[in-house]
Amino acid sequence: MQLGFFTMPIHPLDKDWRQTLREDQDAFVLCDELGFSEAYVGEHTTDQAENITSCTLFLATLAGRTKQIRLGTGTVNLPNTHPARVAGEIAMLDHLLDGRLNFGISPGGLPSDAEAFGTLGRDRAAMFVECIDQVLQIWASAPPYNIEGQFWNVTTEKTLIADIGQGIIPKPLQKPHPPIVCTVVAPYSKGVVEAAARGWEPISANFLLPQWVATHWPKYAEGCARVGRPAEAANWRVAKSIFVADDLATARRYATDPDSPYRFYYSQMLTKMQRAGRFELFKKDRAAPDSSVTLDGMCEDLVIWGTPEKVAEEILAFREVVGDFGTLLYAGHDWADPALARRSMALMAERVMPMVNRAIGSGVARAAE
Repeated sequence: MQLGFFTMPIHPLDKDWRQTLREDQDAFVLCDELGFSEAYVGEHTTDQAENITSCTLFLATLAGRTKQIRLGTGTVNLPNTHPARVAGEIAMLDHLLDGRLNFGISPGGLPSDAEAFGTLGRDRAAMFVECIDQVLQIWASAPPYNIEGQFWNVTTEKTLIADIGQGIIPKPLQKPHPPIVCTVVAPYSKGVVEAAARGWEPISANFLLPQWVATHWPKYAEGCARVGRPAEAANWRVAKSIFVADDLATARRYATDPDSPYRFYYSQMLTKMQRAGRFELFKKDRAAPDSSVTLDGMCEDLVIWGTPEKVAEEILAFREVVGDFGTLLYAGHDWADPALARRSMALMAERVMPMVNRAIGSGVARAAE
């Protein structure tokens, strides 16, 4: 199992934006130093807590500060922008990163973003599909493109001067394009079937109960089978909220106290999902009343915390429920205590993952079926 990182950072509203951006950057640099295989960052334009407004711009600031780690958009919310802009920005970012880019895409799930961009109430799923189809067509074709769609048109026919480079949208360094990944946030997701059929790989969200994460693998396998490609567990990424400390008392305090950044994260998610009509994500029984969902219960079900030994055991137990997967994405949270946050990531890389992989190698945990 590889170790990666995924953050849709949720910070206290009164925390200086410059500080949160620096700490988020430092988390990615630390991942690189610790040998994490990849790291993703989300974006929202209209959220004071989730305050990275452009994942591509954020990753560009890390091009010269990271050496080996693959960096991923997590995700570009495609209905919020024009396909030509996406194609150009991703191509440039892939070159800036010397081919270390993973291209994460989604329709975007924040209602206030949709309202601000004028897409609230529109068919964002159809916009998502058209946008990525046009991006891929841009990369696969030559100018002047002449791509027509329901939502966007892309052409440089009237202004093309090919011999001086005008009217040409750049292509990525990786051929035919960077690996495409997509986040999966719904139980029994139909979207993951379509993504797998197109050769894209899934990232299961860290705010899903284990029993719902487990529903993603059969859907991924279904999509792969439809086009005759093998469903390989190595291609499945699963995000998880984890905190590791040298002693149990410190881990318990940082992960569970009322002012814990983990509780703050899930209090935000609880409110947002409830308002968005997606409260069932946090229910063990989808027919259960809303009153069955509490912040305490969410944190207990969704956060793994403890000493390296305890965390390793709980990761293996989680894997027993959801099945085999290739990369565990350590979910980023606010650095309420930077020293403890850094120590947690170091312990995760240097202590926890070796224990997990020794257990997997010895056949302790089952493979996905």
